[in-house]
Amino acid sequence: MYSPQKALSSAPEDDEPVPGNEGTLDASFAESQDRARIERSLLRKLDLRMSILVLIYILNYIDRNNAAAARLRGFEEDLHLKGQEFNTILSILYIGYILMQVPSNMFMNYIGKPSLYLPTCMAIWGFISVLTGHFTGALLTRFFLGFVEAAFFPGALFLLSKWYKRRELGQRTALLSCGIMISNAFGSLMASAILDTMDGKLGRAAWRWLFYIEGSLTVFVALLSMFILPDFPATSSGWLTPEEHALAQLRMEEDVGVGDEEETRHVKGHSSGLILALSDWKVWWMSIALTSMVVSLSFNAFFPTLSATLGYSPTVTLLLCSPPWVFATGVAFVTTRHSDQAGERFTHVVIPLVLGIIGFLIAMLTMNTAARYLSLFLMAQSYAGFIVFFAWVSNSIPRPPSKRAVALAFINAFSSLGNVAGSYIWPSAWGPSYKYSCAICISGSALCILMSWAFRRHLEQLNKEAEAEEDAMGQSKGFRYLL
Repeated sequence: MYSPQKALSSAPEDDEPVPGNEGTLDASFAESQDRARIERSLLRKLDLRMSILVLIYILNYIDRNNAAAARLRGFEEDLHLKGQEFNTILSILYIGYILMQVPSNMFMNYIGKPSLYLPTCMAIWGFISVLTGHFTGALLTRFFLGFVEAAFFPGALFLLSKWYKRRELGQRTALLSCGIMISNAFGSLMASAILDTMDGKLGRAAWRWLFYIEGSLTVFVALLSMFILPDFPATSSGWLTPEEHALAQLRMEEDVGVGDEEETRHVKGHSSGLILALSDWKVWWMSIALTSMVVSLSFNAFFPTLSATLGYSPTVTLLLCSPPWVFATGVAFVTTRHSDQAGERFTHVVIPLVLGIIGFLIAMLTMNTAARYLSLFLMAQSYAGFIVFFAWVSNSIPRPPSKRAVALAFINAFSSLGNVAGSYIWPSAWGPSYKYSCAICISGSALCILMSWAFRRHLEQLNKEAEAEEDAMGQSKGFRYLL
């Protein structure tokens, strides 16, 4: 029988997936300096490889949101869009996005090769984004764009949860999710440069070049990421030493109190993961809570439109989009880092949402330029709550991995219904104040806060029951839910 402790001093004889740990952690190893040294080396290598996910996510959101920037330079006029047709083009992406997330994560968990699967999907969505500049049937290309983009975010969250312990996950999830905010900050700068310099080149409108260039960049990065992304701990080989490989699996067993890699390799585990996830009420509760939050974050797709209410030219409008998202990135990093250090999630979800509510109230009550620009900063930073919430999901459904894969994908897919609804709550007729839109966003944030509070109370009860059981048995299980 395989022993991770023995593997820390001797290499495996072949490249077969290393089985999960069957025993317990050797006490002398747990306290040794070797353990700390090996763990530092493991995390350093892992962080370097995982960092490519941030770049992928930046491009993911740039490709998803470039229609909003293109809207400022003739996108609607060239495609002869009327009424709610632009909103429909935005929302149709999320239909494919919702449909494919659960099957995608189940398949990735089954094949165990995210280093090939995720970049392949990325290359396809980059190519589809390029096609948006060729066909007036933007509705069709946007649908299929969502279809393949569905693989990335839940897949990336699942990949992180397979390597990092619960108290390490919040900051890593934050770094990944900062791709949303970085893409909004620098995507608008990139869009501004392309839209200003490429208009009329080769007889093409500037907005078409926006899709060509950004889609091509996505395909290029996808090819690079095939050689950088890691697979799962049980299927990775070549870039870790035998000691690091064994410790990677041992760390995850320590974190949840039981090994789960063996379950990952059996087809039964994958088929049961769907049933286990959908029969757990916590998955549905968190799905609804996150959906209400996503409705409140729908301003993201209309950020250039909201910035345009300040009264500046299209170029200045796009440039003004950047500072709020740079600020939001800093807030998210600090919030999630403190959440990991404190081992607490609920408060770190609620505070950004409350500040976002203040931002919406300011936007509702005044058309003063300075005040409305301040409101954009407060709205943008509310994304920190979204990021911490996803770390909370991973922490609250620790195992088995097939269930966690489905739960992460399902919760993210279900919450995308909020994006579909959110695409229609910012009609031009409600501008320039958009006070009704802001009121809907406030309601979404408030509902999420109430549901998160109830969920926290439930987790508190589960932790108390675990403590009572340990006291009765005189044995510690070690696992506690993060509140």
